[in-house]
Amino acid sequence: MISLVGVRGASHPGDDREVFAKVLIANRGEIAVRVIRACREMGVATVAVYSDLDRDALHTRLADEAYALGGKAATESYLNAEAILSVIDRSGADAVHPGYGFFSENADFARAVTDRGVAFIGPPPEAIEVMGDKISARLAAEQVGVHGVPGTTEFITDPDQVRAFGAEHGYPVAIKAAYGGGGRGMKVVTDETTIEDAIESAKREAMSYFARDEIYMERYLTAPRHVEIQVLADAYGNAVYLGERDCSAQRRHQKLIEEAPAPDLPDEVRTSMGEAAVAVALGCGYTNAGTVEFLYEDGVFHYLEMNTRLQVEHPVTELVTGLDLVEQQLLIASGEPLDFTQDDVTISGHAIEVRINAEDPSGGAFLPSPGRIDSLRVPDGFGIRFDGGYEAGDEISQYYDNLVGKLVIWGRDREVAIRRTLRALADFEIRGVATTIPADIAILEHPDFAAVTHSTKWVEETLDLSTVSSAVQPSTTGDDETPTTRRDISVEVAGRRFAVSMWIPEAAPPAGPSPRTRAKRSGMGTSGSGTGRVVVPMQGTIVKVLVAVGDNVDAGDTVCVLEAMKMENNVAADRAGTVSEVLVEPGDSVGAGDMVVVVE
Repeated sequence: MISLVGVRGASHPGDDREVFAKVLIANRGEIAVRVIRACREMGVATVAVYSDLDRDALHTRLADEAYALGGKAATESYLNAEAILSVIDRSGADAVHPGYGFFSENADFARAVTDRGVAFIGPPPEAIEVMGDKISARLAAEQVGVHGVPGTTEFITDPDQVRAFGAEHGYPVAIKAAYGGGGRGMKVVTDETTIEDAIESAKREAMSYFARDEIYMERYLTAPRHVEIQVLADAYGNAVYLGERDCSAQRRHQKLIEEAPAPDLPDEVRTSMGEAAVAVALGCGYTNAGTVEFLYEDGVFHYLEMNTRLQVEHPVTELVTGLDLVEQQLLIASGEPLDFTQDDVTISGHAIEVRINAEDPSGGAFLPSPGRIDSLRVPDGFGIRFDGGYEAGDEISQYYDNLVGKLVIWGRDREVAIRRTLRALADFEIRGVATTIPADIAILEHPDFAAVTHSTKWVEETLDLSTVSSAVQPSTTGDDETPTTRRDISVEVAGRRFAVSMWIPEAAPPAGPSPRTRAKRSGMGTSGSGTGRVVVPMQGTIVKVLVAVGDNVDAGDTVCVLEAMKMENNVAADRAGTVSEVLVEPGDSVGAGDMVVVVE
């Protein structure tokens, strides 16, 4: 492991610049909390920004200052560049940390920050531009001898491009957002019949999450592992890789469980992959923390993309290296050189990260489960860490990512880490929303995971979640206790938030069954009863209606597409018949249980 003694005292020769006085975090949730806490440890003041829905959010309560952005949706708040830039000016922040998502990989935003004489805690805009455009990123990697899977070097503008690519390279084909990552805006085309719908859906999702809808395509590997390399690079040409992470346990191309180091990977592959990652970073003039992602199949690795930001799964690297990556980000951005070399990097033990998402995994559907967290108790003990963005009483909104927090476990080896993770998950208690914990347990207990025979498709294609149930549990209190909730009574003065904490009695629950108790669902977007009354399973916005009155449908046919938490979900008919009513149109907002189509 790396010794961190003296890291803060490092300085660029001839430059006595200190670490920043005040950092604005242009983000929310778990990552905003993570950055605030790292800054506090370094003696750096913090500035939070918040939407109307996040006025009482944890990150606003922890920061030294908090300023309103206005709006509810991300496009109105956390993707409102002018509003954030205004807060930078008003707060006097001398640096901005973008977190992940939102503006973290937006070169225009980074440039607007640096043009103000304010440091952007990330790579230079030029590197973001090269790597943010997945096409130019492929070309940049090729220039340093790092090769990806077959793909295009131009944007998709016509479905015929996909048809021609599929004819040449075969199906399936992945259509992907050119300016994003994390599986957002990615659709898989299995044959020619779904090309148009996949293009439209990918564009809508990319625009919703990244405010850009350019897309490209590449060959979709059938059973790869997802292995990525954490890179650190300073402004003086020094770069190191900090081992690798395996992120193969995914659903909908989004990660559920990550671990470091990647198990069952030949040493020569680890070394070659790490050296390739450093070559890519140096080749584009990269500085700060970044991740180079690869697909690994049949003993061969293929370059996938570079994420020019801090990854959600960075804590597993921290636990096996002893390195605080957020601290390193701040030091590098303030002009400090790396004070260690590749030879100083060693890996100790094994770490596993489990993402706790507000989703109901019943039947493998992974339906979003927004709502109020009634109670939250996180596990503790040796080797256990929890990075969270919420507390009991907080609300998980449909408008943002549904990550509640990350359970991160260290063990002396992989077997110990798995056992400790399972124990910690059993101790984890959250009431008010459904979570992915039952699916996480099923993954960790499966012999395929232990044997490292799983792939990025394994959760959806192999793992049996038919018996998994994650019904929402109501809060419970003793008979003699009056339920109380900590709330911050906040006042805004000139857009800046001030809060006073107090404990207040909860409102008495309504008579009858808890409104948060949900029956187990039989499938995505159907009533589950075969009545023909098709209802939506969660709050969201209708983005597409695929049927009209008089149309004949089969059970399982998609009748409309619902956007919830930045992901598109197909809503299906629960029986065969003729459509007699269509109750929604594109743009309509709907709530959980709302009827959208009637089939007779």
